[in-house]
Amino acid sequence: MNKINSKKYSERMNLVCEYVQQNLDIEFSLEKLSRIANFSKYHFNRQFSATMGIGVFKFIQLMRLKRASYSLAFDDDTRIIDIALDAQFENPESFSRSFKNTFGQTPSQFRKEPEWPKWHSKFEFISPIAEGVKTMEVKIVDFKETKVAVLEHRGSPDRVFESASKFIEWRKQSKLSPVKSSQTYGIAHDDPKTTEAESFRFDICGSLVGDVSENPQGVKAGFIPSGRCAVIRREGSHDNLDQYIHYLYRDWLPQSDEELRDFPCFFHYLNLITDVEEYELLTDIYLPLK
Repeated sequence: MNKINSKKYSERMNLVCEYVQQNLDIEFSLEKLSRIANFSKYHFNRQFSATMGIGVFKFIQLMRLKRASYSLAFDDDTRIIDIALDAQFENPESFSRSFKNTFGQTPSQFRKEPEWPKWHSKFEFISPIAEGVKTMEVKIVDFKETKVAVLEHRGSPDRVFESASKFIEWRKQSKLSPVKSSQTYGIAHDDPKTTEAESFRFDICGSLVGDVSENPQGVKAGFIPSGRCAVIRREGSHDNLDQYIHYLYRDWLPQSDEELRDFPCFFHYLNLITDVEEYELLTDIYLPLK
């Protein structure tokens, strides 16, 4: 029998991960998941654990709790009992117990004041999804100057969601950049993999009509300049967006004969985790060119 190389293992496990993330509302069976991976069910769970660094049913529960986390943090209108049922728990008590065992906070505590660094640490397991980016379609576009409201995040990338919550609060209070009718951007001044946490800079932006008055959140007016940009689209989770940036810099740019413009790489979030499932997220990544 031919041996299966590690790349093939990763590809098979990636299919399972994608299937799980796209079907969090169904009941999973070992037989079904092993068929997707084309493994015997007697070996599948062990191989999944060896490849991913986490058991398959633990992975399923973690993905459900991740989705629940977003609802708790960014959707105040949804009751915790409904979030628990949506995460496939029979009652709020079992949901609360599992959530606290995983993240160190009860759902109520997390909703009030999420400890995002601890939350991020739970998703640092080995994942074939993070192996790299295949050759992707890159387009050259002319980006029009866009006036934006800007909240400057300074500090650990694990705390960006804290700044995002402040920006959402400002949007709701000011009504100057309504999330339903405005565009949402992120400007990546630094690479989180190579920048000290305390020096990391990331701007959270929303297209703006009008002027920004002084506010407790610290939001200011700014703009994203016009100019030519290379654009690549990421479909799915915002995890590992940096790999798409690396692809543009490392693989595409040297072969393109293009030169970089003096402005950071930036993201256009075409939809948000509050409105769609994580696997449905669409993000355009812009690399400014001369």
